[in-house]
Amino acid sequence: MKYISFAIPCYNSEAYMEKAIQSILKGGEDVEIIVVNDGSTDKTKKIAKRYAEQYPTIVKVVNKENGGHGDAVNSGLSHATGKYFKVVDSDDWVDEEALIKILDAVKAFVQTDTMVDMIVSNYVYEKVGMEHKKVIHYRNVLPQNQIFHWDDIGHFRLDQYILMHSVIYRTEMLKLCQLRLPKHTFYVDNIYVYYPLPHVRTMYYMDVDFYRYFIGREDQSVNEKVMISRIDQQIFVTKCMIGMYELRMVSSKKLRKYMINYLAIMMTVSSILCIRSKKKENLEKKAELWQYLKKKDYGAYMKIRYGILGQTINLPGKTGRKVSSLAYSVARRLIGFN
Repeated sequence: MKYISFAIPCYNSEAYMEKAIQSILKGGEDVEIIVVNDGSTDKTKKIAKRYAEQYPTIVKVVNKENGGHGDAVNSGLSHATGKYFKVVDSDDWVDEEALIKILDAVKAFVQTDTMVDMIVSNYVYEKVGMEHKKVIHYRNVLPQNQIFHWDDIGHFRLDQYILMHSVIYRTEMLKLCQLRLPKHTFYVDNIYVYYPLPHVRTMYYMDVDFYRYFIGREDQSVNEKVMISRIDQQIFVTKCMIGMYELRMVSSKKLRKYMINYLAIMMTVSSILCIRSKKKENLEKKAELWQYLKKKDYGAYMKIRYGILGQTINLPGKTGRKVSSLAYSVARRLIGFN
């Protein structure tokens, strides 16, 4: 039996993918490593094949035409046989000691026939040039080492939202809720985390520094210049998330608040990138995005537009945009998100 399936989407990842694979191999026969070669043109396919031949009961390779990160995740999920599913980007890795602890917890769930839909753990910013690594934990928000529900959660800080790095989903739940990420689109990890939330009934948090999130390459999708060049994709993902649910229909008040705040962050990121691009056409896209939210979910719009983030990002005129941009720069240094 495979307890956790790890999908590693790879596109021209020859320079760093082995670190990701090797960090997960510590789990031995309890894990399944699905290397998804997303149409690479370098040695990715060759490296993946070598690991599959060396570890035939652990590593499997899926070779496919290029469809982007989201499509690679879709392929990984469709091939997953483990009880739980985790995405590890090819330039990231996991902590081996934390992996064993998480596997022990998952084994206990399976052996006692306990259904936990979402497991949350900490992640670490492995940022280039930073001596002190920032750890994102949830000690003040989530009960530790016990099964809990949405009504048991506390208040998330802005830098504390559950991201792809911190979440492990039950595989069957992801398949039943029919999660499908769009092709050839960046930033779909937000959809991956957001879409399943109303389907999650039970959760479990482990205070271990599991996921190591490497950040600092100039060509990374979270580099600000790259994000501005892909502003249309950022807006597309934000609109997809807005259209997924009528949030007033979400039964749990705490989950509804969490999802609205998540959308507020997405609206803020999209808006500030439009502002920092200093292009008139992008400012028009920003205005259109806010109108889209207003039309699709007026209740969420009112909460987001007149919340702290919404007011900060919509200060009037050129001076207002400068203040918004400055606030973003300060937040970026404090939080360290790109």
